[in-house]
Amino acid sequence: MNQKVKYILLVFVLLGLYSFSTYDQEIINDVRPNIILYLSDDQDKLDFGCYGNPNVKTSNVDKLASEGIKFNNFYTSQAICAPSRSQIFTGMYPVKNGCMANHIGVKPNVESITSLLKSSGYEVVLAGKSHVKPNKVFDWTYFYNKVNNRYLPLEKIDNYLKTTERPFCLIIASDYPHGPYPKTSNYTKEDIYKLPYDPSYIGNHKPGYYQNIEDDNDQLGAVIEMVDKHGHTNNTMFIYASDHGLSGKWGLEEKGIQVPFIVRWPGKISKNSESNTLLSLVDVLPTILDVTNTNIPDEIDGVSFKNTLLGKDDEVHDYIFGVATKQNIRQCKIFPSRMVRNHRYKLIRNYNSIEKMESNLGDNEIVNEFIKIGAMSFPDKPFEELYDLMNDPYEKNNLANKSDYQLIKNELVLALDNWMLEQNDFILKNPVSLIKSPFHPLDKNTQWNSVPPKLLNQLKAEDYIKLHY
Repeated sequence: MNQKVKYILLVFVLLGLYSFSTYDQEIINDVRPNIILYLSDDQDKLDFGCYGNPNVKTSNVDKLASEGIKFNNFYTSQAICAPSRSQIFTGMYPVKNGCMANHIGVKPNVESITSLLKSSGYEVVLAGKSHVKPNKVFDWTYFYNKVNNRYLPLEKIDNYLKTTERPFCLIIASDYPHGPYPKTSNYTKEDIYKLPYDPSYIGNHKPGYYQNIEDDNDQLGAVIEMVDKHGHTNNTMFIYASDHGLSGKWGLEEKGIQVPFIVRWPGKISKNSESNTLLSLVDVLPTILDVTNTNIPDEIDGVSFKNTLLGKDDEVHDYIFGVATKQNIRQCKIFPSRMVRNHRYKLIRNYNSIEKMESNLGDNEIVNEFIKIGAMSFPDKPFEELYDLMNDPYEKNNLANKSDYQLIKNELVLALDNWMLEQNDFILKNPVSLIKSPFHPLDKNTQWNSVPPKLLNQLKAEDYIKLHY
């Protein structure tokens, strides 16, 4: 072998070694933040110490708030488990991603947090409750299931945080405080904080609900300790949120769609800070993509609020939106609603209210019967609701028919109509459609639903619509 060939070979070897070492060093020196998203399940925003409840033990949530930023105007667009989680993981409203009824997956061609962050070099891990599908869309790097069907897999989370060498997004989805609620509790009815939107109501479940909150707070504390123990605290953006409220679950009332949202990011976010910026859970994914220097797809509905996290109280949205699909829950009543709100006012349209029911009826008498049942199930709900949330935060005074508020109502109606067009909302084509559900079929008796005998087993496949259109 002549000297020239030897020299060329040596150059190639050195280049290879350099490339290998550079690649390894890039992994080691990746200073992009890790992401931890901790989700509680079915917990009212006002049932946290840092949001005003003095009687329930949420010390670890309160600690995160004191070390980061607390948001006061954060919303889910649908107050039910699967749609709420799907919007977080896709950055899309339920109508667009396809998951707008519980126990239903997103459209199979939707991009999610898993594919987007993986393309940027992140591991994307889910520990605990899933409640999203299909697996093709939510292709986790690792999935650690619940222990004994309820508890977080703390040992697996601990081992992951101890051994991972890659930047990561770890989603920890608790099954608490979601029921079932324990029969024994550290709390009694006398300990229950009376919520301002419903001060006269204290359900029998509340002591058990509080106990579940306390137990989940202990799980959160264990996770925080693991993060600190394994040296991830300073380079981790830690997000805490609930998927939706319990008191207003399934509907569009503030107590259902307004959620707690807290972010700690040492050295980036000022301690014990607050923001009144109007935000939605669809904004979570683009924000995560933004802080991890990952491309944000154009089709995403949400907007990054990174600047708000960093102390610039920028306005992100003029409006945010919401949907309710009540037929896919207990009693399966057909009562679809849509919502829009700006920084002060909120408009809800109930498309199968009593006053609208007759116009929803068609030629199919069986379908008509279910439409009538849905309308009659909510006899006090008008077609339009308008609230001044600055002066009426608990939505007691409907202003929709007040002459002084017609201009703001018209503004919100226009914004809602335009959004529904952009989302390709099927309500624009057929105000009341039957949605096929695998768990709550409308014409079958279930533990949640009792069907009149004449309507049992009467619906056909063509009576339903497909959400994935």
